[in-house]
Amino acid sequence: MALTNISLPSLDKIASGKVRDLFALPDPSTLLFVSSDRLSAFDVIMKSGIPNKGAILTLLSAHWFRVLTERIPGLRTHFISLDMPPADVVPAAEARAIRNRSMQVRRLRVLKIEAIVRGYLTGSAWKEYQAKGTVHGLAMPPGMRLSQKFPEAIYTPSTKADLGQHDENIHPDDAWKELGDRETARRVQELSLQIYNTAAAYAEERGIIIADTKFEFAKDAAGNIYLVDEVLTPDSSRFWPKDVYEVGRDQDSFDKQFVRNWLIREGLKGKEGVEVPEDICRATEERYKDAFLKLTGKTFEEAAGN
Repeated sequence: MALTNISLPSLDKIASGKVRDLFALPDPSTLLFVSSDRLSAFDVIMKSGIPNKGAILTLLSAHWFRVLTERIPGLRTHFISLDMPPADVVPAAEARAIRNRSMQVRRLRVLKIEAIVRGYLTGSAWKEYQAKGTVHGLAMPPGMRLSQKFPEAIYTPSTKADLGQHDENIHPDDAWKELGDRETARRVQELSLQIYNTAAAYAEERGIIIADTKFEFAKDAAGNIYLVDEVLTPDSSRFWPKDVYEVGRDQDSFDKQFVRNWLIREGLKGKEGVEVPEDICRATEERYKDAFLKLTGKTFEEAAGN
């Protein structure tokens, strides 16, 4: 059964997003980051959830935080621990409800930008390329085909809209206007590309192509930049199976593109209050679990201690 509403009466909820809720902890420098099973697509939250999704995203993000900090010297992340706060902070009954779907993270100032990196020509980038020969206003080589790999990964940021609003694509040269200064924008772009390239190489060795992904960043009081939120999950990325990849067509996927395709097919793209059929939800759960196994080397059940 999907858990779409997170209730922790013992803690103060300070923010609620499409998938995650943030709770204050006694240590003012630390937050509890909890992932629900809520499903969002095209910036709309569905009535249905994906069973186990929150735990899959949490455990996979924790895996990536470890992998990336090992491979990228000096990379800072908000991740502290998967450990549950002590019982006098989060009682046992509440702790059971959020088992495997919560992490303790640093409290930071989130930067108002979606740092998107694309390695392959697909999605909205393909539509723009067909119309104009560009992606986010950046000129691309002529004659490219659907799902073709770019000569090198490209940074295509968007605004970070408030809940219920839509993100808007922005030219990389204009990203500093969202962030307040050019140096922060330069560093976010540099980090985004470095993280993507590192992760893409890791994933390809394990049979997954990361076609594109979205990162979020934050700053501490000293101005240091941290990788935050979820990272390189089936919710924030397009994952394609490498063994059946073929240029010139839409790809099979391990991500929520399966749900997006169903919504488009049913004429429900962008509609509020959609009830996604159980078979679509279960099939999406299995795709998420397949990606988890390929990337971590463990089944979700093994990692979750089930």
